[in-house]
Amino acid sequence: MSLHTYDLFLSKDSGVESTAKKSYSLFCLASATTAVAVRIPTVAQDLAALVSTSSSVSIELQARWSNFNAPLPSVVVNVTSEKDVAAIIKYCTKANVPFFLGSTGVLINPVGLNADTVSKDKKQATIGGGASIGDTIAAADAAGHGNPMGEIGFSLDNIISLRVATADSSIVTVSRTSPPTDTAHAVTTSYPDLFWALRGAGPNSGVVISATVNAKPATFTDRTAWINSLFFTPDKLPRIAQAIQDLPLTQNNPSTSFLTSSGPPLNEPSVLVTGLLRKDTDETGRAAFNSIYDLGPSSNSSAITPYTNWNDANIGFCTRGDPKGPNSMVLIERYNLTKARSVPAGNAAFNPALRDSAFAQAIVVPRYTDAVLDAEANKFGKKVQNIRSDNVDAMKNPTYASFAHGGESLEAIYGTSLPKLRELKRKWDPKGVFGQWFPIQ
Repeated sequence: MSLHTYDLFLSKDSGVESTAKKSYSLFCLASATTAVAVRIPTVAQDLAALVSTSSSVSIELQARWSNFNAPLPSVVVNVTSEKDVAAIIKYCTKANVPFFLGSTGVLINPVGLNADTVSKDKKQATIGGGASIGDTIAAADAAGHGNPMGEIGFSLDNIISLRVATADSSIVTVSRTSPPTDTAHAVTTSYPDLFWALRGAGPNSGVVISATVNAKPATFTDRTAWINSLFFTPDKLPRIAQAIQDLPLTQNNPSTSFLTSSGPPLNEPSVLVTGLLRKDTDETGRAAFNSIYDLGPSSNSSAITPYTNWNDANIGFCTRGDPKGPNSMVLIERYNLTKARSVPAGNAAFNPALRDSAFAQAIVVPRYTDAVLDAEANKFGKKVQNIRSDNVDAMKNPTYASFAHGGESLEAIYGTSLPKLRELKRKWDPKGVFGQWFPIQ
């Protein structure tokens, strides 16, 4: 099974600024891969002797979200302590062995660092670097927290501090200003420049072992949402697209639409629109999406859903390996950015264009089982990528690093943050140890 994802950046001013994504590691060059493959048994033995006894080292092909361009078997180290992470970085840097949280060479699997804890006053939470989304949602719900993104803004704006392994194999706690309360690690400085860089260029800056973030207690009602699903015939697509663009989203009201098919046996083109309205009822939800309902869906459903089940419809899409389902699709997401846009300019290394200009995000996901179709899928992705692009070269459009195809300019990924990031790269990682996605040069 082959599967690509192509992700688009939509501008509220110009329509669509598009970019694309392949699920593969940009770090691994053929020569490096060959060299590491020969040394894998020795590397595994060396690392097994360095890490703690509770950690494990194996040689395996790690399951990935997509099998497209999957890497060769790696030395996988399932770490259980931050000292293990530091030891791996030190060894690999000295031995010139590529490593990352997901690449050919040495793969650092942080699943053993998955603890989620909430402070006594419930105003802070510490999330382990190996915690999955499911782990974090369950822990947040149990502690009385939900997902009010529209009200509190982007996650990176709510980070208080980060525990990080740096290129010289040091373990430090970084924060914006004065050292955070961290008696367990005897913090003496906060490294605000590294803290800035990590929030937007993390893969170029270090390995995050844990993150302490702002938390907002939520009642049970706060942690429920009215979620709907409306199917339409494809002839209504232009009117649906306009209605979604005109939809006045509130801070607790994101929307998603899918251009897909009805699935086997007919596989007829279909449009699916879903909406989420936090802490609301069927009556208020229908009122909020009235302009969409007025277009006459062929079928519709809705339900009041607890926070732990908001993502149930996407579980299949999040599993590792292929397939992700029977249908190709284009997914478009909209959410309110008022709070995110209120953050002062330069708050983080995150590309400002993605905060200020974004209207929506779109993901093109072709699904097929014959690898012969790879070229056709890439051709289709590139065609979609150029639709209504602000730039003649779509590779210059602003995009998230993890969404990108691989050929985008560094300015497209980091925007106006790039000059400062280059300075910090020379300071914190002069040998280029980190750089899995769009290495800063």
